Amino acid sequence: MKLTDFKFDSEKINGPLTGVDPRDSSKLMVLHRADKRIEHKNFSDIVDYLNEGDCLVYNNTKVFPARLNGKKEKTEAIVEVFLLRELQPENMLWDVLVEPARKIRIGNKLYFGDELVAEVVDNTTSRGRTIRFLFDGPNTELYEILDRLGEMPLPPYIERPSTEDDKNRYQTVMATERGAVAAPTSGMHFTTELLEKIKAKGVHVAPVTLHIGWGAYRNVEVEDLTKHRMDSENYFISPESCDTINEVLQHKRRKVVVVGSSAVRALETSVTASGILKPTTGWTDKFIYPPYDFKITEGFVTNFHHAESTLLMMAAAFGGYEFLMEAYQEAIDKNYRFYAFGDAMLII
Repeated sequence: MKLTDFKFDSEKINGPLTGVDPRDSSKLMVLHRADKRIEHKNFSDIVDYLNEGDCLVYNNTKVFPARLNGKKEKTEAIVEVFLLRELQPENMLWDVLVEPARKIRIGNKLYFGDELVAEVVDNTTSRGRTIRFLFDGPNTELYEILDRLGEMPLPPYIERPSTEDDKNRYQTVMATERGAVAAPTSGMHFTTELLEKIKAKGVHVAPVTLHIGWGAYRNVEVEDLTKHRMDSENYFISPESCDTINEVLQHKRRKVVVVGSSAVRALETSVTASGILKPTTGWTDKFIYPPYDFKITEGFVTNFHHAESTLLMMAAAFGGYEFLMEAYQEAIDKNYRFYAFGDAMLII
């Protein structure tokens, strides 16, 4: 397929700047692949589509306040530093983006309030730098300072400043593993109460970790999709989650329902040729687009995404291109909320 196959008219799209409260009061569009049927529900109704013995897989990555505002030494010029990933925890080295980049050179010191100083130690890209925090305490204390000083990295299309409330709202209730700069947004519809209701029904839950990077917002710039390359992202699947998922896969009447494209990518990267999931720690740049034979995923929870995005392409690969695009048009007609703080879709 080609990039332009994933265009649609986005002029009438409802793209909210904040999420609904409670989280599970968002809309849920249910797509039945077998008979091409569409239902319109509330997200809290998802429990009705999960049966005893099924497995719900979600990404437990945690977004951290990655955007820092500081000053350059001597000139006191205002500098924005965006923390992309921790490179060497023992040396407090980080891969970052800086703005304005032309004024930030190797050897410069950057001051963040009275609590934190960093030194630029390398150039990586035109806007990229490697910095070392000049901090004598343990990493746990550094993270506490970053949590106080940093701002949440809202998606670039959310045109408003981040607030203190975003540290909770732009996060899932399942988030435990710090490392993402973008949230697994389809997981943001779950509440603690809804998860407990799902577990009480006899549904297994299996967390995986994929730290979503800033490349999640990078546009596809080639018409030939085979030439697009995803940014690599770090992921981890535990032996415990593998055992749970593999056991469910062996039963034809049970299904593995995966929450979000990041969790799907982690699973589909780690599956063996025999269709068994294996415990893995590593990096994935897997790009899923039609046609694709899913080995693990049997149900898929996702949000409504931008035209020509890799997220839309994955949804089309799972739901079927024509059926998925038909559902998107219906979502636009019925004023579904799109993007990070939008509504959800369950494809089964």
